Amino acid sequence: MYLATLEPGDRILSLELSHGGHLSHGHPANFTGQRYEIEQYHVDAETGYIDYAELDEKAARFDPDMVVSGSSAYPRHIDYERIQAAADATDALHLADVAHTTGLIAAGEHPSPVGVADFVTGSTQKTIRAGRGGIIMCREEWADDIDTAVFPGAQGGPLMHNIAGKAVGFGEALEPAFEAYAADVVRNAEVLADRFREHGLSLVSGGTDKHLVLVDLRESHPDVTGADAQDALEQAGIILNKNTVPGETRSPFVASGIRVGTPALTTRGFGSEAIETVADAIVRVLDSPEADATFETVAGEVRTLCEQFPVYDDSDDLNGDDD
Repeated sequence: MYLATLEPGDRILSLELSHGGHLSHGHPANFTGQRYEIEQYHVDAETGYIDYAELDEKAARFDPDMVVSGSSAYPRHIDYERIQAAADATDALHLADVAHTTGLIAAGEHPSPVGVADFVTGSTQKTIRAGRGGIIMCREEWADDIDTAVFPGAQGGPLMHNIAGKAVGFGEALEPAFEAYAADVVRNAEVLADRFREHGLSLVSGGTDKHLVLVDLRESHPDVTGADAQDALEQAGIILNKNTVPGETRSPFVASGIRVGTPALTTRGFGSEAIETVADAIVRVLDSPEADATFETVAGEVRTLCEQFPVYDDSDDLNGDDD
């Protein structure tokens, strides 16, 4: 998408990584940060919400060629119309990256940038649960340029099995059951956030509007890094990732936060009670990140939950046979 619309040295304004942005939006380790000139906006230090006034000010001063909205660890809704207005004011293109929220948008659980932004990109394996890959939507005037940038510009032959996987996932997303799933994803994330707050954990922005919760450990567990938490929880059978947080004071390879999501648990059938059990287990590990006995106890609870909510129900016949 960048190759189709920008020249080397063009300017991109995007959300800073430790404030919830993404590597592909201009980080120096990514080609975007090496090929283009980058300026970044942030979340408000007090509220944890995007500072739209700062975004407006930086857009006016920086005069970007493209403004990027979207995130990888921002737990609140994004005001796409507000960002579009900032882009319009400087005659910039607007790219909305909805990688994490594609399924929530499809189900009406998150505001949609379609018809607002010039371009909408997203992952197809996350909340929309299709085959792994991506999707690009754009205004008709850009369609040929983007097609050419994809092939032959950046991709070889099409992977038809991957395309088929996307089609199956998109088909499922058209069913009423998918809307119920997406609503449950958000509801479960809210339950998770509530339970964490009851345990005294500090949440970036105070909670969530979507599928993830971002925990800042510095206040409740000052001696536990994000990396410590990730490793300890893995030993107990709980997989999540360390994550930088706004005002980060540690290396991103260590980090001060953890990011916890609910889509996979929701797909398995976890409801509010099971989500609260998961939250309680996470906190017990955070409280004793070096205690083998805690790991063993929590791992047992995890096994029980997995048996209660299997990936595949034993009653389902994957071969299509009735016998």
